[in-house]
Amino acid sequence: MPDPPLPYRNLASYLRETFDRPVAKITVDAGFTCPMRDGTLDTEGCTFCAVDSFRPASLREPPSLEQQIDRARRRLRSRRPDLAFLVYFQPHTNTHASVDVLEKTYRHALLDDVVALSVGTRPDCVPDPVLDLLASYAPKRDVWLELGLQSAHDETLRRIRRRHDYACFADAVHRAMRRGLKTLAHVILGLPGEEAKHVRETARRLASLPLDGVKIHHLYVAEGTALAENWRRGNVKTLSVEEHADLATDFLERIPSDVVVHRLVSDPAPELLLAPRWEVSKPEALRLIVETFRRRGTRQGSRAKA
Repeated sequence: MPDPPLPYRNLASYLRETFDRPVAKITVDAGFTCPMRDGTLDTEGCTFCAVDSFRPASLREPPSLEQQIDRARRRLRSRRPDLAFLVYFQPHTNTHASVDVLEKTYRHALLDDVVALSVGTRPDCVPDPVLDLLASYAPKRDVWLELGLQSAHDETLRRIRRRHDYACFADAVHRAMRRGLKTLAHVILGLPGEEAKHVRETARRLASLPLDGVKIHHLYVAEGTALAENWRRGNVKTLSVEEHADLATDFLERIPSDVVVHRLVSDPAPELLLAPRWEVSKPEALRLIVETFRRRGTRQGSRAKA
């Protein structure tokens, strides 16, 4: 018997519905920096951020962007010749440059078999000319703008040193939506000072926006971060896998059912991870979220306001 349908709308199902061929993701490093590290806003980064903890090992010393895309396409095509691709600009802030530099960078991904672009960035780094550039690609492919929010609570954003507020995020979403871009919010569950009620309120606020996708991460402590220092002092508590499953379910129950779920758990590099050290694999953590939905008899959007 086939597996029962998932209680949430995942990226794989969205891609199957949208394109007439299988789609694989290619994650690339375009060599950008971040305003929280280059001195534009700060030099120390957000309290939780260690770029190498979520950047694939193959991108620690990346070849040229053109080579990254070409090698990934060849490798993936060797297994399945009919593949199309989603190119994901992941590390750092991938709109933190002039429009001319961005245009020269993005053009490497504008290949005939690339049906979608996904650009990871901050809500305070998407001025209108940058959104206009991204929108110019939208007629021929999906263009996802991935905006790091982490929490809808300004007090939390100050605590984790984000240097923007929720209003900045909401404004970026509306400006992107008006240009036909697909918008996606990154959130972190288990942030210092937050409880389940904060997670539910973040979900409710996001549900009121014209979002197309969400990425859920669980808070993890990586070596080399300000968070690690606080963790060593005993001031940071991380979630168990069961606690994360409960919070992720709480969150998605309040997110409209048509929003695409791109991620449900973090995937940190083991060599940099301090906590939490779950005794389960990522697939097992995902299964636990599905089981939590089924135990509750709910699904994504069950508690979303009409």
